[in-house]
Amino acid sequence: MITWFQETLFTTNAIQAVIVLSLICALGLALAKMRIRGVSLGVTYVFFIGILAGACGLRLDPDMLSYAESFGLILFVYILGLQVGPGFMSAFKQGGTQLNLLGLGVILIGTLMALAVYAWGLLPLPDMMGVLCGSTTNTPALGAAQQTLKQLGDTAGSSTAALGCAVTYPLGLVGVILALIIMRGWLQRREHSREGDGEADQAFIASFLVCNPAVFHQKLSDVARLSDGMKFVVSRLWRDGKVILPNADTCIEPNDRLLVITTKRDITRITVILGRRDETDWNQKNIDWNAIDTHLVSQRILVTRSEINGKHLGSLQFRNRYGVNVSRVQRAGIQLVATPDLILRMGDRITVIGEADSIKHVADELGNAVKHLDEPNMVAIFLGIVLGLLLGCIPVHVGLSYPVRLGLAGGPIIMGILVGAYGPRFHMVAYTTTSANLMLRSLGLSMYLACLGLDAGQNFLSTVMQPAALGWIGYGMAFTMVPVIIMSIVAVRWMGKSFATTAGMLCGAMANPIALGFVNDIVPGNKPSVAYATVYPLSMFLRVIIAQLIVMLAMGA
Repeated sequence: MITWFQETLFTTNAIQAVIVLSLICALGLALAKMRIRGVSLGVTYVFFIGILAGACGLRLDPDMLSYAESFGLILFVYILGLQVGPGFMSAFKQGGTQLNLLGLGVILIGTLMALAVYAWGLLPLPDMMGVLCGSTTNTPALGAAQQTLKQLGDTAGSSTAALGCAVTYPLGLVGVILALIIMRGWLQRREHSREGDGEADQAFIASFLVCNPAVFHQKLSDVARLSDGMKFVVSRLWRDGKVILPNADTCIEPNDRLLVITTKRDITRITVILGRRDETDWNQKNIDWNAIDTHLVSQRILVTRSEINGKHLGSLQFRNRYGVNVSRVQRAGIQLVATPDLILRMGDRITVIGEADSIKHVADELGNAVKHLDEPNMVAIFLGIVLGLLLGCIPVHVGLSYPVRLGLAGGPIIMGILVGAYGPRFHMVAYTTTSANLMLRSLGLSMYLACLGLDAGQNFLSTVMQPAALGWIGYGMAFTMVPVIIMSIVAVRWMGKSFATTAGMLCGAMANPIALGFVNDIVPGNKPSVAYATVYPLSMFLRVIIAQLIVMLAMGA
């Protein structure tokens, strides 16, 4: 019995690979539920269990290990891109430049520290490059540095860089988490979130008192033309003690009160147009906004018909055809203003106000069948992965001795973002339910960490016992934690970013999906993932280029 079990566990084949990886993931995820003083390292435990298994002598076939590790990472970053894609472009326009500048600050601080260590003679060039790449968990940068060292004739230095990366990589993964744990309490007390964190486009409900003579007796359609691109929908109108459902031809009269669905950024301009913000806010008891005509109802309708995917809301003409108002659209937990130019996606929940029979027609047209969303569109997932890998393989010539590529992480995450953001325009259904998205992401990340731990654990103990390893560890922790701590203070204290957005930005700048998993466990919402995806592609690309430039300049190439 023991012999049979040992043969199954230690003989490298496909069955053994699946058993070992599944056991590592199961044990690591079980430990992830444990909390010490309210803090858990989450999915990071899978990585530690992998290191332990590798140190105990468990081995996988190298080709199977490479495949499982690569596929796990590809699956994780692509599904992450699909998740954040719908809100990525608006977030990038509002705060993407700032986030990438903050990410650039993380890169520059760590790089300057590493160059100072090298310039002072504390570490040789290959050792320094390995420690820098390991502490920033950037294996593409390590590969670029190794290839440049080999091209310049330093084959031994390439091997040394790999050892330095192997020692500091695990600490780089955990170092970001430790820095965030240390800074979390202080930053959350100090944070003062601004609209740049991606909330500016979310639906905001406010009531207004019409007291601007310029709009008296004007139709709502005429007022909308004065808005100059502002996003707002007049959901209901209170007049003479009654709440009515307005349409485009409804005229505004003095002292009307309007319930408006808009965005925070447009509140001030709408106030100028209508008169003033109503002191009796929309949720106050003196006006029952829900007391509409008894023939009218408000209902949320789910978009489940693929024919609707990618269409503009205005092209459906629900108000003209059915006499209903569409006030807002809920997407991935975010409330959006139902403007005519809003592109609908599978899984959107649309709030419609009108007569029951009319709403039934709208529901039939949109689908409103939950069962149609139970199965994710696997065609879009696999096709997107293929396109992402092809994108990652495109050579980019930037004046170096050989081209730079986005690789198997950069290409899929960018393609996931593009499919999530623009897929509906080409009627490409990329919708996945929240549970399906979380499962696929967790599966991919767990596979990646289990393989990464197994690979690192094989020589981890012997490498750590080397005299130079202690210095590598110290410098690696400094290269990891110091930039994260400094830029977290800059982002929250001086740039006004929330802790969630800051943490996601830091994880992206450090190319650290494990730390992102930790942040997602402790912070609700999609802000960390959106920030991660915003800075990750540029940060990864810059680190690869910087690694090559440092080696070439230092060796006089």
